[in-house]
Amino acid sequence: MALVSKIGIIGCNHVGAHVANALLYQGLATELYLSDVNVDLCHAQVNDLLDAMSFYPLHTASVHECDDRYEELAGCDIIVNAAGHVDASRTNRDAELTVTVAEPKKFVRRIEDAGFKGIWVSVSNPNDVIATEIWQLAGCDPCRVIGTGTTLDSARFKHALSRATGLDQASVNAWMLGEHGLSEFALWSHVSFGCLTPDEVQEQLGVRFDRDALEQEAVRGGYITMKGKFCTEYSIANGTVAIVAAIVHDTHLVTPVSTLVDDVYGMSGNFASLPCVIGRTGVQKVIVPQMSDSEVQKWQASCRHIQDNIAKASW
Repeated sequence: MALVSKIGIIGCNHVGAHVANALLYQGLATELYLSDVNVDLCHAQVNDLLDAMSFYPLHTASVHECDDRYEELAGCDIIVNAAGHVDASRTNRDAELTVTVAEPKKFVRRIEDAGFKGIWVSVSNPNDVIATEIWQLAGCDPCRVIGTGTTLDSARFKHALSRATGLDQASVNAWMLGEHGLSEFALWSHVSFGCLTPDEVQEQLGVRFDRDALEQEAVRGGYITMKGKFCTEYSIANGTVAIVAAIVHDTHLVTPVSTLVDDVYGMSGNFASLPCVIGRTGVQKVIVPQMSDSEVQKWQASCRHIQDNIAKASW
C-alpha cells in the first residue's frame, strides 16, 4: 500500500508545531510543507525540525518552508489547517469567530486554484464553522474536508470516565457529538467499558456515575489546560495526527469528526461531529447512531447553535 507522503501544515505555532513533530516521529510524512504568515516563526520551526531529524526513528523526511506562498502546498495529499487566534478563546469558545474566520479566506481558494486535490483536516476554532467555511470556499466534495471536531472532546470524556472507574482509557468507548464547543453532548446511550454497560460497571465495580458532571468535564476540560498554559496542544495534536494516519494508511478508522450534516435527525447544511469512517479519500461514510429522545434534542440544539454562528460569520 503506497504511503501518502506530502503533508502541509498552515499555522506553525502551538498545535501546528506539535502536529509536525508527531507526523515526523510516526513516519507519516516523507515531505512536510510548513506555512505561516509569521516568517520568522515558520523559519524557526523548519530549522528546529531539521535539527531533530537524526532522532526520528522511522525515516528521514524533507521539510519545506512555505511562509505565505500557499500555492506551494497544492501538491500535498493532506493539508492540516491550524491557523487561528487562540488568545481569543481563553474565556469563550465562540470568541475566535470574529477573527479566525478571516484566515481561510487568505489561502483556501489560492490552494484549490493551484490544483489541490487532497484532504483538508481543519483544527482551527470554532471548528465546525471553519470546516463549513473551508468546504464552501473550496467548492469541493464535502468528504475532502474533515474538522477534528469532538475527537478531542471524546478523549476528554474517556479521561473523565477512566478516572471515575479506575479503568484504562483504552477499555472505554465513549463519544461526544455535535459542536466542538459548549453545546456538544455525551452520547451516554452508547457508552461501554469493554463489553459492559455503564449500569453493569456501576453494579459490579461499585462506582456511581454523576453523568452531568462527567459530561461537563469533557465539555470544559480544555479550560483546565488553558488556565495553566493558555493553550491546548499535545492532546489536539495527537488527535489530529490520528485522523491523518487513518487517511495515510487507509485504515477505515471510525471516529467522531466534524463533517457535513445531511438530514440527520432533521438537521442539514452545517458541519458537526458524527461517527465517520476515515480513509484515503477522507470521510468515506457517515454513520448515524440511534440516539435517545433527549440526545436528539441536544443534537438539534447543537446544530442550531453552529448554524447561528455560521450566520454571524462572513466569508
